Amino acid sequence: MKPAARRKARELAVQGLYGWQMSGNPIEQIELSIATTNDMHKVDMEYFQALLRGVAERTEELDKAIKPYLGRLPEELDPVEKAILRLATLELVERFDTPFKVVINESIELAKTFGAEESHKFVNGVLDKAVKTLRKDERS
Repeated sequence: MKPAARRKARELAVQGLYGWQMSGNPIEQIELSIATTNDMHKVDMEYFQALLRGVAERTEELDKAIKPYLGRLPEELDPVEKAILRLATLELVERFDTPFKVVINESIELAKTFGAEESHKFVNGVLDKAVKTLRKDERS
């Protein structure tokens, strides 16, 4: 798939994760809602589903993996930042087909689009520290 299709998959996944975190609705319901209210023709659907479902299924593990790099507790994070960091952490620990620099850059762009004014700096700082452990083999 084209990079733009994955970018769109990430955007919709972050929106879905935000909605899931805020509503507590089943992830399948969130996924269906997104799929029926958006033009999915230019979206890497397989990637979107893997990200959305993967974060929902592994939330505790992902929070534990990113926690040492936050400087605060995961539950104290802004919901948008939390969704972006969970998504990025999933990609870093599971999606080795995506280079860590792409994961970080895409996460920064997501934070600029959906987050508060300075959240992209926070996301960048957290992921820059996390990648040293989560992708140490790729960095060397």
